[in-house]
Amino acid sequence: MSVNGTSVNANEYQWNGMSNRTTPCETGRMKVIAVIPARLASTRLPRKMLREIAGVPLLALTYRAVRRCPQLDEVVVATDSDEIFQFCQRSGFGVRMTSPAHRSGTERAHEISTVIPADIYIDVQGDEPLTRPEVEVGTLKTPAADIDINNPGAVKVVTDAAGRALYFSRATIPFDRDGAHPRYYKHLGIYGYRKGALDKFVGWPESSLELSERLEQLRFLENGVPIYVAETPFDTVGVDTEEDVRRVEEILKNSL
Repeated sequence: MSVNGTSVNANEYQWNGMSNRTTPCETGRMKVIAVIPARLASTRLPRKMLREIAGVPLLALTYRAVRRCPQLDEVVVATDSDEIFQFCQRSGFGVRMTSPAHRSGTERAHEISTVIPADIYIDVQGDEPLTRPEVEVGTLKTPAADIDINNPGAVKVVTDAAGRALYFSRATIPFDRDGAHPRYYKHLGIYGYRKGALDKFVGWPESSLELSERLEQLRFLENGVPIYVAETPFDTVGVDTEEDVRRVEEILKNSL
């Protein structure tokens, strides 16, 4: 796997909390599980997880893309929907039913961590069908395309010199007051967690910034937990609107 452009042997290193720094693994090979939170009750694009894109359900596109990552020991869809559960079983996808009370994908990932032990849990948003196996570890950013800079559906991130996230927002950040033309970065919907980080997350109430932006990762920042962000040249497209569906279909068509 690659972290900040450096090749890392998954058998020798393990992730340290929410960081992209590594420490020698004391128990040998890490067990790494990808969790794909998937609910049917989406608001902006109803039933989007089973919405067909280029003839294939969105969830299936995402699952198959994640499954191609060779560092993963297991891929699990975490859902509260009987319909999604049955679809996954028919498709041969790993799936677990989770509580309908969860307010975020991170809370679903935590429930999975209580029943499936692992060293690292990779939370991959279920509406990221263009996920690439090369970048399946950690929290990531990529240079924002022009179409995404002012798009509230594309989350932007700013980081400090050490790669720690300063803020995530649906707004255009940083604000270019004097025409300095800063470089904008889009946050990709992939997170790497240790079990302890997930335990902390569910122990805190929803934070004010999280509620305002509807971005669960802000709960970590508001509680003083640093999130380290690695950069990747590979972009992806989150599917939240009909325009996103058309955009992904065009990308898939051009990739054939």
